[in-house]
Amino acid sequence: MLNFEQLGKELERRGKTTELRALAESEDGARLAAMLDADSLARAAKSGDGEALRGALGTVLSTEEGKRLAERIRRMMGT
Repeated sequence: MLNFEQLGKELERRGKTTELRALAESEDGARLAAMLDADSLARAAKSGDGEALRGALGTVLSTEEGKRLAERIRRMMGT
């Protein structure tokens, strides 16, 4: 499994960072960002707290916005 740094490099290699940024700045992305605590997510990512990250992902994917963004990312990555 890729770590965040490797994932970022892979996205850059595929030329997907601009598309991903556009998704994050979309209406759905803004709604999701408003419901998440960015500082807590950053701490969890830095410390490797998989439980907290899975919980946040579960919260995101339980919303219609999260489902739409996940599908757009899946299509963007070609999977």
